[in-house]
Amino acid sequence: MKAILITYNQAYYDDIAKVLKEHGVKGYTEWNEIKGHGSETGEPHLGSHAWPTLNNAVISIVPDEAVDAILQTLHEHDLNAPELGLRAFVWNIEKII
Repeated sequence: MKAILITYNQAYYDDIAKVLKEHGVKGYTEWNEIKGHGSETGEPHLGSHAWPTLNNAVISIVPDEAVDAILQTLHEHDLNAPELGLRAFVWNIEKII
């Protein structure tokens, strides 16, 4: 099992939810209205007067064999909409209770 953490501009919630649904992801945890700043070319998403946008994040535990397809679809969305500010991180899951 793997954990996928996806962070993205909150305006793209529907796109991210659609990707997860298309790949059969049912369980997830979501954080709304989080702040962040891109590591290279991204603009700050700080919820302030100067930088009003915010991010969301979602984490889901998926089978190992699902990871590559999910990441590929997310990457395609990111290439088509750079303002999405999408980042995805994958960790191994040792145990689930």
